[in-house]
Order: sequence, then structure tokens, then C-alpha cells
Amino acid sequence: MRQSQKNSPVFVLALCASLVPLLCGCSNVRNTLGLNKDAPDEFAVVRRAPLEIPPGLTAAALPPPRPGMQRPQESTPSEEAREALIGSEDSEGSFSKEPSASEDLLLQKTHATDTDPAIRRTIDQETAELKDRNKPVIKKLTGLGNSDEDSSATVVDAKKEYERLKKNEAAGKPATEGETPYIDE
Repeated sequence: MRQSQKNSPVFVLALCASLVPLLCGCSNVRNTLGLNKDAPDEFAVVRRAPLEIPPGLTAAALPPPRPGMQRPQESTPSEEAREALIGSEDSEGSFSKEPSASEDLLLQKTHATDTDPAIRRTIDQETAELKDRNKPVIKKLTGLGNSDEDSSATVVDAKKEYERLKKNEAAGKPATEGETPYIDE
């Protein structure tokens, strides 16, 4: 009698139903049992400013605590990053204009002070050469397309093109009929 109960469809169905949650949760079993070690993100670790009462201030004069609000003596990580990159504000609320000795050394080592005053002209010349090099062969041979009006790319005006296609469709004309509207740059 006992053997027939184990082979019954109800028993098999109950066994499968009890195993399904276990098998579906295999990836989360380690988390549920607390076996995973989650190390803190070393970039998100924030130091806490010490709790202290400023001199000359009594506990009665302190403002009431505001749960969930940031401490007034602490700065946010983004403010600390800005201070590390740009520097801190002086007493007048402005940043120092003079670079430090280390900033000067960095600029010298990277040759940032050795800039080409004619860089804009050089870039324009290289761009013109690149446009000429990418011109189709037939235009190079015939000498056509040397004007500045011949740009390398055109942008279609989507609204006007949609209206043109709708008008052509309503009139029974093909989509290729009519001038394609472009956006003037």
C-alpha cells in the first residue's frame, strides 16, 4: 500500500511543486543563507567627520537634529571631488587663479603650453584636403563640385518630407516625384 502512494500522480505532483521553488531559487540560495561575501565598494566609502561641539556653543543652542538629513560639517562626495580637482574656495568665495608649482610642472611635462597659434588654419586646411580626397572620381576628373556649397552631407527636413510624401500619396503620385526638402546648415 505504501509503495502505491509514492507512485501516485498526486505524490509526484506534490514533490515537483515543492522542488520547483528550490530549483528556481538556486542562484539566490547563497545570498539567502548569507554565504556570499559582499565587499564594500572602495570608491563609495565615505569618511565621517568627527562629532564635536564647536567652542563657545552650548548644547542648548544647537539646532534640533533632523533625521535623514546630511550633517552640516560633511560635504558630499561630489563636492570633495570638485575640491580635489579644482581646489577649495578661499575666504572670498572664489578659487585661486594662480596655478600651483605642481600644476605648472604638469603643464610643462605634457607640453600643454606649446600650443600652435595657427591650429584653426591647420585644421581647416586638413579638412579641405580630406574633402577633396573623398570626392568621387568623376567629380575629380570633370572638375565639378569644387564649390563650398557642395557639402559632404545633407540633412532632410523630416516634417516637410513627411508632408510631401502625404501629398504625393493623396494625389496618387509616386514617392520619388517632387523635390526633397533639406535643412540649410
